[in-house]
Amino acid sequence: LENTMSLHTIARAGLVVALLAGLAGNAAALTLSSDEFKHPRRPAVNFDHDGHNERAGLGDNCVICHHSGENGVIDPDASSEGVPCSDCHKVDAPRGTTPLMRAYHRQCISCHVDTNKGPSTCGGCHK
Repeated sequence: LENTMSLHTIARAGLVVALLAGLAGNAAALTLSSDEFKHPRRPAVNFDHDGHNERAGLGDNCVICHHSGENGVIDPDASSEGVPCSDCHKVDAPRGTTPLMRAYHRQCISCHVDTNKGPSTCGGCHK
């Protein structure tokens, strides 16, 4: 009986560790979506932020994706981390500005095409 309880305790501890590791491993998993899209044609994109950056070799250079600037001019030293894309890019953007869907697609797909890595079709990201 004592050995059985020890095995149960070990099994429970292993389960807890596995669950915590799973949660920690998904801490950087994001869903790229915006409430600005009232009637989306495709599902939101599930995105493993840290895994993507590691595979792409981006390191801690956040401004590569999280660009910012003033009056529509991207400042290579200004980061927009934590600011929703829709704060600058509107679904129904005024003429001369980049609409939200185009901003998402241009940011991701153009990099994938330029580097010949990652998905570049709708179904490659929207699942």
